[in-house]
Amino acid sequence: MVSQRDNSHKIDLVATAACLGTLTFWSLGPIFIKYLTGYVDSWTQNLLRYSVACVFLLPWLFYFHRTGTLDHRVWTRAIPPAAANVGMQSLWALSMYYADPGFLTFLTKSNILWIAAFSMILFPEERPLLKSWRFWLGLALCLTGVCGVMYFKVDFDRSGSKLGIMIGLATAFMWGLYVVLARRAFRDIDSRTGFSVLSLYTVGGLAVLAFWRGDLSQCLDMGAWQWFCVVISSVTAISLAHTFYYAAMRRIGATIPGLIVLAQPTCVLTMSYFVFHESMSLYQVFFGILLLVGAGLAIWAQQHLGRVSAAK
Repeated sequence: MVSQRDNSHKIDLVATAACLGTLTFWSLGPIFIKYLTGYVDSWTQNLLRYSVACVFLLPWLFYFHRTGTLDHRVWTRAIPPAAANVGMQSLWALSMYYADPGFLTFLTKSNILWIAAFSMILFPEERPLLKSWRFWLGLALCLTGVCGVMYFKVDFDRSGSKLGIMIGLATAFMWGLYVVLARRAFRDIDSRTGFSVLSLYTVGGLAVLAFWRGDLSQCLDMGAWQWFCVVISSVTAISLAHTFYYAAMRRIGATIPGLIVLAQPTCVLTMSYFVFHESMSLYQVFFGILLLVGAGLAIWAQQHLGRVSAAK
């Protein structure tokens, strides 16, 4: 990985560690969420995990406030992506109650389709991608991969499985919307501040849903290990993962971290095999690889567009 700070072609060890940390923590997240489905409902679980993450991130806000570097535009700009994040997180956790984490992680990588669509609408500078063969080939492979992963699911005809697939696809849609709205909101604001405020708003939205749809009394029946899983998954999969990801992007750009994170479904499936005995057919694995290759091509196309624009 080459740092953007110089042209020495040296490996950026900090960025490398940040990318690997992001991959590890985001891979652990679905495993913890699936495990906690046996103890609390999705609405309560979301509130607990994001509340812990928010508390962990609050020192950033206090620090920037005390140093006078807090950009006060963040309080209004964070509202749209926070609303999308509430929807995305709610659907993501709910999907784990109907399907396995490895399968769902592959399925939600189809968010690249929605990220591309929303980017074309909100960012005119992205529209030249429509002339890129890499972009269209990437999207075609993504779409083919998603259809194949779903079609060759062993229990595809089971009603609960179909519901899980529908929720997973809705999660991908909201994920794409969240990513693009966050990019627009925080494009000239420190990402640590932006995500801290976004987390604060997200907790508020998840609290409303938890009191409306959830059963908070389930918290009283959780043991020490379950609470430990809530805290660890919150700090790692939410707080540290986002912090590391943004740190990597600041040092080496968005393309390489985005490509590395494409390994997440494989990591999740591997862990889920040992923890939940989840497996996928060879056909699903094949189409899952197509999906990830397509996502990688789309990211490559965007990076190529950036280089062409910079050269003009």
